[in-house]
Amino acid sequence: MPIHNEDIAAAFDEFADLLALSGENQFRIRAYRHAAEVLRSLSEPLSRRIAGGFDPDTLPGVGADLAGKIRELATTGRCAALERLRATVPPGLRELLFLPDVGPQRARALHEALDIRSLEDLRVAIEQHRVRKVPRFGVKLENRLAESLATLAQRGKRFHWSVADRYARALERHLASLPGVLQVAIAGSYRRGRETVGDLDVVVAAQPGTDVDSALRQYEETKATLVSGPTRSSVVLRNGLQVDLRVVPAASFGAALYYFTGSKDHNIRLRTQAAALGLKINEYGVFRGSECIGGSTEGSVLATLGLPYIEPELREDRGEFEAAVAGRLPRLIAGVDLRGDLHAHTSATDGTATLAGMARAARAAQLRYLAITDHSRYLGAVHGLDAAALAAQIGQIDAFNASARGITLLKGVEVDILEDGSLALPDEILGRLDLVVGAVHSHFTLSRRRQTERLLRALDHGYLSILAHPSARLIDQREPIDCDWPTVFRAAAERPCFLEINAQPSRLDLNDLMAREAASAGVRFCIASDAHGVGDFELLAGGVRQARRAWLEASQVINTQPLAQLRRTLRRTFLK
Repeated sequence: MPIHNEDIAAAFDEFADLLALSGENQFRIRAYRHAAEVLRSLSEPLSRRIAGGFDPDTLPGVGADLAGKIRELATTGRCAALERLRATVPPGLRELLFLPDVGPQRARALHEALDIRSLEDLRVAIEQHRVRKVPRFGVKLENRLAESLATLAQRGKRFHWSVADRYARALERHLASLPGVLQVAIAGSYRRGRETVGDLDVVVAAQPGTDVDSALRQYEETKATLVSGPTRSSVVLRNGLQVDLRVVPAASFGAALYYFTGSKDHNIRLRTQAAALGLKINEYGVFRGSECIGGSTEGSVLATLGLPYIEPELREDRGEFEAAVAGRLPRLIAGVDLRGDLHAHTSATDGTATLAGMARAARAAQLRYLAITDHSRYLGAVHGLDAAALAAQIGQIDAFNASARGITLLKGVEVDILEDGSLALPDEILGRLDLVVGAVHSHFTLSRRRQTERLLRALDHGYLSILAHPSARLIDQREPIDCDWPTVFRAAAERPCFLEINAQPSRLDLNDLMAREAASAGVRFCIASDAHGVGDFELLAGGVRQARRAWLEASQVINTQPLAQLRRTLRRTFLK
């Protein structure tokens, strides 16, 4: 049975959570979390590399102890140390960490004071108003926990797109290898590029008599079968991801792919427009009476309605039909449009590679320029740079550029936006940079008025170029900061200051709806990897997906510009 990098990373996340719940040393916990990030950044399956003799202790920041656990997980799918650790922590206690307001200390406090062992225990304790009586909790926190529990119950189990992608691609390769299978595609929210995926909708075109159902049920990742049949099957994979399979003739593949890609609202609009023309659309094709007049390709389906091709990311019923009729569909940005990356870290702060190592990786990723934006000193958890250390790094970048070929490094910093909206480094050093990336890393719960004033003051700063991960949300972990976003977007457009679409899978910030609203206010963007290691530049594809869902074109994203033009663009952001 193949062991995915995500499986090993998830085990290391569990290690970190259980160690935190046990009150372990923070450095040890951080080592597991860092290792999980490194594992997720690897493009090639680690189990295959280890089988070929690769030693995991050569991975950045991975020592002999963690390397041994990686090797054990990659070869057996199990880890004896993890199983022993699980036995020391109540099985349901880790569930509490899925709530935004509960960290390890609060989870332990709830367990010790109220014997809370699961989310259900917590729900009962909240209903009985016992949580508010725990020291340092109170009524407000109890109410927030109640809201978080309700949100978690409504949301159900969803997977980050980047996680679902690992399993989707492996399944797609497996089904495509079967004799008689002609075409395979993963549809649904995965294909639309939603930031989280509830299940995988798989569409297969196959020759008559091809037993795709058995191949799915016997797939080595399949854990349980829910539905079995020659044209429709559903299974659950080992990681809990549900797969819904539809098998159709080749003549119907385009219709089925379109039908199972669009959102519910998009498909209702499509069928309504078809009905107005006397047509019927389903997963088998477009029909005028009993005659099938389209369906082999998605384009043929739309052509019967007199519509141009609508990209999958737009199929949400957010104006795409009106734009298609009017000939105003955007020419969406593509990955090949990006010429550089404007947010990356090195081992000078919390990255895992040197400045030169990150430059080599960026060049290998076909980027022409890379901004080095290590953290400012204020964010103490990552040992950020003070003015003197940043000045030294400026000298290192100048020296690198003097001899490097094929890649240019830009001098930057990711500077903390403080509670009052000021920046955590003096103007004297910020003015020596090519760009200044400002970010909120603290005081997430300020009132809307104070948070808005904070960002507006930051935007007024003479050296701010880019507002990074603007809402500061972490998907399923931390809600966006509360802010008057229309006012902030107008201010960013007027200044100008560019807003980042951060491609880290746990961020994807701005989200698609906010980015589209900002674009309508005249804001321009950068798509950034927020790279912390040499494998992170592939994450840029996730930022591109988010930008496409926001209807963005290449001209609205500044790091599609050639370097000389970009330098002029960035220079105009410095108002001092």
